[in-house]
Amino acid sequence: MILLQLFWSFIQIGLFSVGGGYAAMPLIQQQVVDIHPWLTMAQFADIMTIAEMTPGPIAINAATFVGIRIAGLPGALIATGGCVLPSCVIVLILAWAYYRYKGLTLVQGILAGLRPAVVAMIASAGISLLILALYGQRALPARLTENLDLAAAGIFAAALFVLRRWKPNPMWVMFGAGVLGVLLYSVFP
Repeated sequence: MILLQLFWSFIQIGLFSVGGGYAAMPLIQQQVVDIHPWLTMAQFADIMTIAEMTPGPIAINAATFVGIRIAGLPGALIATGGCVLPSCVIVLILAWAYYRYKGLTLVQGILAGLRPAVVAMIASAGISLLILALYGQRALPARLTENLDLAAAGIFAAALFVLRRWKPNPMWVMFGAGVLGVLLYSVFP
């Protein structure tokens, strides 16, 4: 039964995650934290961090990690297959339709309408993870300074500054943030 639930959950994620892995984060969160309490929000944040660091698409990596956590290797295969199957079918159909009807203004209008929605989904996922990283909870506290993790806020601000100012490879920034986190959290537990 759990394998069927995993498959159905990740079919839905694969079907409705327009815009890629970052846009899928709120959908994955809804399925694995809210609807099926398979993971806590902290575990979800950890899995999303690992899924982003490992090679490959974030949504597929997350599906694999959640599947392993819930039902071992069969769960990983089922969740990953469920996540990939809708995309494969939809891409084949859309590629055929796009190349056949790409000059129509209706098609261009649909694509223009989807762009803002994708940006909103990505922003929603980013804000949720930022709140969890800075406050250790899913919702903002009544006062923004209440329960604020100053070390996490400092690492975030430094990483954002470095990324915007010098535009280095994000992997180096993630590595530096990890090293800084180990130092800060081991010295000031």
